Amino acid sequence: MAAGMGGDHAVRDKARLRDAATVILIRRDGPEPRVLMGQRGAGAAFMPSKFVFPGGAVDVDDLAMGEVPLDPDSARRLSREAPPGLGHALALAAIRETWEETGLALGRPGRAAMPPDRAPPGWRGFLGRGLLPATERLRFIFRAITPPGRPRRFDARFFLADAAALADDPDDLSRASGELGRLCWLPLAEARALEMPFITEIVLAEVAEILRDDRADRPVPFFRHGAERSEFIAL
Repeated sequence: MAAGMGGDHAVRDKARLRDAATVILIRRDGPEPRVLMGQRGAGAAFMPSKFVFPGGAVDVDDLAMGEVPLDPDSARRLSREAPPGLGHALALAAIRETWEETGLALGRPGRAAMPPDRAPPGWRGFLGRGLLPATERLRFIFRAITPPGRPRRFDARFFLADAAALADDPDDLSRASGELGRLCWLPLAEARALEMPFITEIVLAEVAEILRDDRADRPVPFFRHGAERSEFIAL
């Protein structure tokens, strides 16, 4: 939010609907799948103290990165419900936010078309490691819009990714920003016992179903709020 905005304007700006992206990272190197989760701060304006997946809003740095490789099925589904180019920015935001919040880079070796020192600021550290964002490893699995009346509202797309695509040791969370506390890898049953937002519970249930029965034609659920009721539709 720009400095100098008036009070009413600032409130409206914070409450406007923003595109956002979230990553559900799954580890399969143990007896059962594990998911990475962290706890938001008690003073956070949005979902304080709740356990969530890494993620956040799309910003100008993601839009400035341009087109990137996408999983073909995810690209097709995103193109149905997002303006041209937004699917690329969503995938990039998912990886950037995961990198910022956890210190883990979902990336592959490669040289970007632009030198890291000329890249959008939010991407300089990532590209400076000689990595390209592994956007093609993200699978679009869920969409949800925050209900009206909340202090922050997001049109969030959830992506599933295998932790094997990380360029880092998944147990090394020493570079995490601190925005999410108590970062940990948990079996899905343990994760679902945490204090979390309703939509996070729903997404975890969807992940469990995908891991149990991963059909190619599985629809992507979209949870939205109408004038009189909330509903799921399929994308």
